[in-house]
Amino acid sequence: MKDFEASLNFYTTLTKLHVAKQFAANGGNVAYLENAAGETEIELIAMPESQTFEGKGMFLCFATEDLETAHTYAVEAGMNPSPIRNPEPTAKYFYVYDPDGVSVQLREYKD
Repeated sequence: MKDFEASLNFYTTLTKLHVAKQFAANGGNVAYLENAAGETEIELIAMPESQTFEGKGMFLCFATEDLETAHTYAVEAGMNPSPIRNPEPTAKYFYVYDPDGVSVQLREYKD
């Protein structure tokens, strides 16, 4: 990851996960992000001395219960999200790119 703080800010802003634990390790940084229930959801690792990562060909998906609010929040945060897409009756989603170019999808499922 190119900029640990930018990535940390991106994921905590977009997903509303909070930092459960953060520490320095082997010349880099590690953060565990979790939801309100205390479940670990994602681990961010930045090791500047390691191989550079490019996010091409990879994407992450997070479920949300209120896609419109998440989209508005992403717009207001300057994340340049895609328009909301609704290709099927039971799901709708949008995409945004993290600071390293990883495509992140927020998706709302309907019963």
